[in-house]
Amino acid sequence: MSSPSTVNPTAPTASGATRGWPLTELTPETLRTWVAEHEDLVVIDVRSAAEFESLHIHGSYNVPLPLLSEHADELAARLGSRVVLACQSGVRAEQARQKLAASGIGAAYVLTGGVPGYAAVGGDVVRGSGRWDLERQVRMAAGSLVLVGLAGGRFVSPKVRALAGVIGTGLTFSAATNTCAMGRALSAMPWNRAAQEPTRESAILSLPTASAGVGDAGVDQRADVA
Repeated sequence: MSSPSTVNPTAPTASGATRGWPLTELTPETLRTWVAEHEDLVVIDVRSAAEFESLHIHGSYNVPLPLLSEHADELAARLGSRVVLACQSGVRAEQARQKLAASGIGAAYVLTGGVPGYAAVGGDVVRGSGRWDLERQVRMAAGSLVLVGLAGGRFVSPKVRALAGVIGTGLTFSAATNTCAMGRALSAMPWNRAAQEPTRESAILSLPTASAGVGDAGVDQRADVA
């Protein structure tokens, strides 16, 4: 992710007025101010439904990255000019920003520090049952496989060490392309599935349209059941 840039809180807020406005990052502190001051604000959480249930920003909408990627054009058509994308650390939110930019959203902010960062500065969040976030699971899985490869290479067969090399190559490719195949695979595991997975109808079509404003954005999409 690029280094944080300065956010201009006085950027135009009328629908479509910021098309072409420089894309930028948003600090958690600034988002707290915006939540209180701007009714046209829409916060989209692009993490998995399970992560969203564990911890999310009050009033945010859960549109997981795969769903957003599949319906980016339709989503972009519904969004107004003040959109904030959030995830665990900012990586998936940046991917979502790129998808929306390709679909015509010229002004979208990536929340630096993700949802945990917003919670850390006293932002209004909803907490559910404890569950490891996806990025932490990826680190655990990758580290465990490397250890298995090294131990297996010493006690079983030198060929097993190749596993560590494969994981290292995968992590390097993941960093270079800003993608994560392991994360996508883990997100499909049973323990990462929520009771109700978002769909096009429940996630995208539930968003307030740009013409209608986002006065309902303060009502949590999940009714704070997480």
